Amino acid sequence: MPELPEVEALAGYLRQRAVGRRVDRLEVAAISALKTYDPAPAAVAGRAVVDARRHGKFLDVLVEGDLHLVVHLARAGWLHYREAFPATTPLRPGKGPIALRVRLDDGSGFDLTEAGTQKKLAAYLVTDPAAVPGVAKLGPDALAADLPTFAERLRSRRGQIKGVLTDQAVLSGVGNAYSDEILHAAKLSPFAITDRLTDDQLATLHAATRQVLGDAVQRSLGQRAAELKGEKRSGLKVHARTGLPCPVCGDTVREVSFADSSLQYCPTCQTGGKPLADRRLSRLVR
Repeated sequence: MPELPEVEALAGYLRQRAVGRRVDRLEVAAISALKTYDPAPAAVAGRAVVDARRHGKFLDVLVEGDLHLVVHLARAGWLHYREAFPATTPLRPGKGPIALRVRLDDGSGFDLTEAGTQKKLAAYLVTDPAAVPGVAKLGPDALAADLPTFAERLRSRRGQIKGVLTDQAVLSGVGNAYSDEILHAAKLSPFAITDRLTDDQLATLHAATRQVLGDAVQRSLGQRAAELKGEKRSGLKVHARTGLPCPVCGDTVREVSFADSSLQYCPTCQTGGKPLADRRLSRLVR
């Protein structure tokens, strides 16, 4: 799933490539992906793209006249920029992975696509991003929050730190992958309880959050949209590296699986050398 660094990079790429171009048309191929009906997709035709922004993990493409195309890419969504489309034939609804297409006046534009069968990509055409339910519920930006705000937000929700850190209403922008990386950098168990964290642990976690996300943003900026997934994978130390050596201590990276997700961690760096039991099978080894 695209998280804060990738969405920030996508916004930056669109600012470089699309801002100043006029929208030729917005085509909707997956009717279920567009969650709004007023304004209609035709409302953006002939209007210039004036900015691209990020709200947590939401991408916001601003078109003149104060129209916002706000997109959540979900788990399997992505943005593909095209220098030129192969044909001007309108998209056929329900055919292929393309959910929406934005054609610009120079013949370029971008597709919003979603792989797999679980179609959860969501797009909203609104006059105010706060009209998008997910945006309205966002907590402070994880990269922008200062230490007092960060600590207050985490302590406001009692639970395992992995789940609280990825709760977008607590802090916005962090998902499954970067939460694993942040907790590894902070040397914290993913199942540490938020209201038991000391002030020093919270300060370390805040610093790790800023370092991991900031470094990922810097690596991603300037990359083409097609390169961002590979860039993300190249910077990961524990996430999606089950069975490989931890690059910090050399211990084997372990995994805990859930019904529809998993987390990765290093026992030596994060849990005092103790492996965490698979939550599907038994209780956490403390």
